[in-house]
Amino acid sequence: MLDGARQILIEKFSEDAPLLGQLRERTWKQGALRSSVAKDLKPEQQAEAARFSDYFTYDEPIHRVPSHRALALLRGRALGFLDIALDPEPARAEGAPSECEAIVAQRFGISNKNRAADKWLADTVRLAWRARMLLHLEVDLVGQLRGAAEEEAIRVFGLNLRDLLLAAPAGQRATMGLDPGLRTGVKVAVVDATGKLLDTATIYPHAPRNDWDRSIATLAGLSLKHGVSLVSIGNGTASRETDQLAGDLMRAHPDLKLSKVTVSEAGASVYSASEFAAREFPELDVSLRGAVSIARRLQDPLAELVKIDPKSIGVGQYQHDVNQSHLAKALDATVEDCVNAVGVELNTASAPLLSRVSGLNTSLAAAHRGVPRRERPVPRPPLAAQGAAAGGEGVRAGGGLPAHPRRQQSARRLVGAPRGLSGRREAARQARGARSSR
Repeated sequence: MLDGARQILIEKFSEDAPLLGQLRERTWKQGALRSSVAKDLKPEQQAEAARFSDYFTYDEPIHRVPSHRALALLRGRALGFLDIALDPEPARAEGAPSECEAIVAQRFGISNKNRAADKWLADTVRLAWRARMLLHLEVDLVGQLRGAAEEEAIRVFGLNLRDLLLAAPAGQRATMGLDPGLRTGVKVAVVDATGKLLDTATIYPHAPRNDWDRSIATLAGLSLKHGVSLVSIGNGTASRETDQLAGDLMRAHPDLKLSKVTVSEAGASVYSASEFAAREFPELDVSLRGAVSIARRLQDPLAELVKIDPKSIGVGQYQHDVNQSHLAKALDATVEDCVNAVGVELNTASAPLLSRVSGLNTSLAAAHRGVPRRERPVPRPPLAAQGAAAGGEGVRAGGGLPAHPRRQQSARRLVGAPRGLSGRREAARQARGARSSR
């Protein structure tokens, strides 16, 4: 009978909303998050678990845990390497009375007055706190910590992505892309000023072949043939050795007037194996497509990187641990903001850029080719391209379609430039007048 009464009281204590709110606020401000190596860790898991050795004996006030550390702790627990617990009173000495239990007792007027039921009620309060309320608060506060950590991680990812997309473009200059490699060789791709692929090659300057001089001769021949002025080097395996090769090329052939730049090749392999790359270069080997991407991302980072899923670019922390739906929405919004920031024009934007920001896919852009301008549907992109003239033949060759003559100008005019903006508005008014007259 007493057990039943105790369960009723525990249920009542645990469902008191004002009490839980008070305890939650106090625990968030004063509680500590502790982690230790998992008790059931198997011997074969120890080597892999060593990655989380910093958290085998760890504690920190829960409200001060930074996002990257919180995500690391949660990943370690998810993998079974760490045990995580919430200590609501880290400053309490062993054997000292619990302030949280005192708060629960005070809420319901329970005190020790040497009555027969006082000890039973105190034990009920202790059981309610430790078995029900503390577990509830631990789940709630760790979930709150996870939510805040994910929001911060997504925010940092968006900032990093924005900085990468808005990196200063090298501009319309013939560029040679070098995708470094050792045993498989260095993949070479030459693109013209508009990003159109001109030539490819594979050289083997590094071990085991060490064909250094012939590699320099091949690069010099390609540079002279196509008027290359920039060398874009991927920062992957053998990047330093390949950078040294480019330096020797520049010293051996100063008349070529080459400049070399090392760029991030993150996502180049993803693009190489993508369906878009297969449509753009159906006859080109997958390994050479990466060199094309490395060359183009130096010419115009935004137009090239927009072809790649932002999560494959690798500028986020614990990106696979956060809410994937929220991450995808945030990154899409970041890409749109970047496009708005540079004022991309509909007639000069690349096909992937149009596909990303205005809902037009590559097949639709391709279908528009050859259709008279007056018969084309007028897209209504919700971005900087609004107000542009309807349709628009040919987009950047770097996007896989023929280059429009206006590509001789910059594909990224600043928003609000008087001449460009007024021209687009005038073209839009003429297009509306033509449609109304029909």
